[in-house]
Amino acid sequence: MANSNFAFLDLRGNYIEDNGAQALSTALKTNSSLISLDLYYNWIEYNGAQALADALKTNSTQALKVNSSLTTLELGNNSIGNNGTQALAETLQTYRTLTTLKLENNSIRDLGTQALAEALKSDSSQIILELGNNSIGDNGTQALAEALKTSKSLTTLNLDINLIRDIGSQALAEALKTNSSLTTLVLGNNSIGDNGTQALAEALKTNSSLTTLKIWANSIEDNGTLALAQALKTNKSLITLSLDSNSIGSNGAQALAEALKTNSSLTTLELGDNSIESYGAQALAEALKTNTTLTTLELQNNWIEGNGVQALNELSKINRTCKIIMQV
Repeated sequence: MANSNFAFLDLRGNYIEDNGAQALSTALKTNSSLISLDLYYNWIEYNGAQALADALKTNSTQALKVNSSLTTLELGNNSIGNNGTQALAETLQTYRTLTTLKLENNSIRDLGTQALAEALKSDSSQIILELGNNSIGDNGTQALAEALKTSKSLTTLNLDINLIRDIGSQALAEALKTNSSLTTLVLGNNSIGDNGTQALAEALKTNSSLTTLKIWANSIEDNGTLALAQALKTNKSLITLSLDSNSIGSNGAQALAEALKTNSSLTTLELGDNSIESYGAQALAEALKTNTTLTTLELQNNWIEGNGVQALNELSKINRTCKIIMQV
């Protein structure tokens, strides 16, 4: 690999395991062209992650500069755990080139997350961090929130399918009040509930950098939705709001409809798999007669019948910019 000029290496879905990862790490120490390394689904555990982390470090004792070209490292669906994550986190404190780190489904818990959070405090490069489908709880989330208060490096944080409750969500919300770098926050399929959602809504009133918020499948009911609707009346940055698979009823839909009458930034609103009835759909249809910004409204798998369906069908004749999805 030392003399190779290729920039992208995709090895996903093999069985390279720790031995293979260690061999790649040796090559990375002298390679200067590789930009993206994809090692998804490869049975890599701690030793492999440790070797990769070591390859990305700068060895100051021997004055040897090792790999400095790699910007994307994808290690999703392996088994690196807390130890492997801690090794990678240590490397992040000195390795400034990495802009994308994907660690989904790796049995990472709070300890590994806390190590990553600490590394983010000293990292100055823009980074996308994918941590979905792990076992990260409120403690790990609180550590990431603390990092967000001072770090300007994190642009995307994906924490879907973890163990985050309202406490973790409240910590992230507090950080969003001052953070100006994060543009995408994904918290789908956690347990933030109405309390966590209300905290995020409060942060949206002052935050001006977040463009995407995905909080699908979080047991959100009308109270949380009412808070979000209130925030949307003043927020000018949010473009995508995903609320699929919650317990939002027509009252929540009516509140969102009211917000859409004045909001001019939101382009995508996902409300599929909720409990919205016809009068909620009618309220949304009425709002979209004047709103010209929203381009996608997802309403599949709700309880919309009769008058609600009619109102949405009539809307399509007036508003031709908004695509309304009613069926999967």
